[in-house]
Amino acid sequence: MPVDEREGEERTGAMGEMPKVDFATFVLSLGTTALYQMGVIEDPASGKKEAPKPLLAGQTIDTLEMLRDKTLGNLDPEERKLIDSLLHELRLHFVALDR
Repeated sequence: MPVDEREGEERTGAMGEMPKVDFATFVLSLGTTALYQMGVIEDPASGKKEAPKPLLAGQTIDTLEMLRDKTLGNLDPEERKLIDSLLHELRLHFVALDR
């Protein structure tokens, strides 16, 4: 079987076809990961909130900031607004961990 066909098979399965990954999907995925690491949202597998992991969450937020900085000038206005507002929200949650 050609490689291209196998890749297509890996994108389908019990859950159906995987969505196309674009900038917004990738950024939102990192944001969701940070929220999980801060104990804000539940683990999708267990349905339970885990204890906050500030070091991991901070690194994920730093990764988003680096991504924003490295893509400066290459984002359309909607993508720029998305990453800026997501970073703002994540920082608010992160600061609340210290309380």
